[in-house]
Amino acid sequence: MEPVKTRLFSRASWPEAKRIADLLRLETVGGVIMLVAAVVGLVWANSPWAAIYETLRSVEIGPESLHLRLSLAEWASDGLLVIFFFVAGLELKREFVAGDLRDPRRAAVPIAAAFGGVAVPALIYTAVNLGGGPALSGWAIPTATDIAFALAVLAVIGRCLPSALRTFLLTLAVVDDLIAIVIIALFYTDDLSLLPLLLMFVPLALFTLLVQRRVRSWWLLIPLAVATWALMHASGVHATVAGVLLGFAVPVIRKSGEGPGLAEIFQHRWQPLSTGVAVPVFAFFAAGVSIGGLSGFVTSLTDSVTLGIVLGLLLGKPIGITAATWLVARFTKADLDDDLSWIDVVGLSILAGIGFTVSLLVSELSFGEGSADYDNAKVAVLLGSVLSALVAMVILRVRNRVYRRIYEEETRDADNDGIPDVHQVDRPRAGGSGSS
Repeated sequence: MEPVKTRLFSRASWPEAKRIADLLRLETVGGVIMLVAAVVGLVWANSPWAAIYETLRSVEIGPESLHLRLSLAEWASDGLLVIFFFVAGLELKREFVAGDLRDPRRAAVPIAAAFGGVAVPALIYTAVNLGGGPALSGWAIPTATDIAFALAVLAVIGRCLPSALRTFLLTLAVVDDLIAIVIIALFYTDDLSLLPLLLMFVPLALFTLLVQRRVRSWWLLIPLAVATWALMHASGVHATVAGVLLGFAVPVIRKSGEGPGLAEIFQHRWQPLSTGVAVPVFAFFAAGVSIGGLSGFVTSLTDSVTLGIVLGLLLGKPIGITAATWLVARFTKADLDDDLSWIDVVGLSILAGIGFTVSLLVSELSFGEGSADYDNAKVAVLLGSVLSALVAMVILRVRNRVYRRIYEEETRDADNDGIPDVHQVDRPRAGGSGSS
């Protein structure tokens, strides 16, 4: 009898790994992991072992000859976070090419909301910090919405909310973050090196050519993606921009036949790495700010940087998003989804004030590590994000109960005949009055 051949690294031999990967694709799990990582970093940075935490953050690895001798904290923000933006770029492209946002009238509303949610927080921060000198450089900090965290909160508290609400938030958050990345490239690039920037388009073009031909060989694509990232980093433009460009290069629709496109396949494979490694590691290193006890926290709250960020996230986001949504829906042909009400939009706009990941990144770029403004900015981002989440949870939980009652009424089947009562048609009873 011929022996059965087995593969050492076949998918069937890794059932536990597959289950873990499936868990990491859940938005609720991703949000919890990121929150736990941030809390661990914050607690460690304020513990008696804070010196060990700072030493760990500053450990440098990487080849000096390629200008990639970076600290672990820099590897987290400049390297691992690229995976997060790659996955975000894939999902946004899928929505625009094959999702609900193919309709320009539907897409226009959340895109306009994203621009409003960027402009108003920036104006509020600037107004609070007028005359503040270096503090003004942090104007972009409250403009970003954290995709993973916001979607995780929505998934936990809004299981009966309309699916259009998630699509609206997803589009708003990704466009919001893309605007933030453009801001980073334009306003937070100190020394732009044109040669590496131009050379970056070579591996990017090769990567695009291969994926457009539906090539999935990792030994070809990953080196090209790494080269794109490294050259982007060397150019002075923040390397996370490379993740977005690579995500947009991947095709969404299959050439022939049925089944998932390459963008969906890549998102399925890379989502666990983004959720389980990239974002939590970044959160761990970015959230570790020394508050200095209760007195230090109170002192931080009186700082203009802190006030500008908290007000920008907690007030600027809902004002900007709601106002932009109303203006576009009122004065253009763009439509708000029929399943949504304005109170849903208000709750969602407050939820968009969770600016964790990208806001922390912009804080670092604005003030630099070790500065008092940077520490105050991190405290403000954490505080503003938590307050936004709590207020949004109150509103959206109430709306969730409303939609749950609607769902129960629409699916009630008192007669157990398989037809919901709401679809039953009243018929004249036997023996009742009728024409004779």
